[in-house]
Amino acid sequence: MTSAKTFPAAAPPKFASIGSPYFGIMLAFMAVVLILSNIGASKGVAIGPVITDGGFFLFPLAYIVGDVISEVYGFKVARKAIVTAFALSVFASLCYWIIIALPGLGDEFGASKQASLEGALGPVPQIVLASLLAFLAGQTINALILVKMKARTGEKSLWARIMGSSVAGEFVDTIIFCSIAAPVIGITDAGTFVNYVLVGFVYKTLVEFLFVPVTAASIGWIKKREPSYGA
Repeated sequence: MTSAKTFPAAAPPKFASIGSPYFGIMLAFMAVVLILSNIGASKGVAIGPVITDGGFFLFPLAYIVGDVISEVYGFKVARKAIVTAFALSVFASLCYWIIIALPGLGDEFGASKQASLEGALGPVPQIVLASLLAFLAGQTINALILVKMKARTGEKSLWARIMGSSVAGEFVDTIIFCSIAAPVIGITDAGTFVNYVLVGFVYKTLVEFLFVPVTAASIGWIKKREPSYGA
């Protein structure tokens, strides 16, 4: 009688503790990308039949950095990074509101500058609401799925973890963001809205897929230089 085959269990997932400068650098980059994306997203962009916003080229970078943080440091640290970036973006939005509310110069130049600030930064609070809720939900799901997959596979299947978590995170992110932000940037009809959602999801996911080799190489580079990784 033959016994059933047994397969060796995957090694337990390894994570680094916060202590080196790498986490701080990545956290700062994630926060800056999120803040700049919120500003850029206030502008609707039409490239041929493609409808998007001015932050389209920036936001996927925050998810790529999020993948690196989740893989190297684990879910608790990733959650800390997400909440910190969230708080800093709220602070930036508050600063925009104060700057716009401050009394300006009464001459023609001052009135022109005030109108420009209101036009560029005025819609940002609504965009920030959309971006922050989307970022909070999408990044949390992205980090949670990546870490759960790592718990099953150990150090193997990194590419599958990055790609699988990205699809789920970007889908949730795009649905939430587009639903809130679309009216602010002038998207009001159903056809244009569907275009906006599909383009946003497909574009951001494809960018993350294209950058998987770079993300994987960055993860490997940091793992080798984090003294506490797997310790």
